[in-house]
Amino acid sequence: MPVLDDHINRVNDKLKLLIKHYHAIQKAYERQSRLIVTLEESAAKDKDLIATLEEKVNILKAASGKMNEADKKEFEKNINRYIRDIDKCISLLSE
Repeated sequence: MPVLDDHINRVNDKLKLLIKHYHAIQKAYERQSRLIVTLEESAAKDKDLIATLEEKVNILKAASGKMNEADKKEFEKNINRYIRDIDKCISLLSE
């Protein structure tokens, strides 16, 4: 029976070690998941900032009169989109 007890003890020790590794990996996974969420939120904020800054650059170009023809058309398209959005808001408010 001592041989059987030794085998059981070794299996038990290995099982405890596996459980310990599992918990460590699970904690690492949770940390990485939180980091991914944080980085995705940061990337979204950065994209919004880039879009805002690009709009400001276009506005400054338009104000200084240094826009080429393609930029002017793109700028007019954006302004028309804003006007349509404003019209939609006004119509929803007037209901």
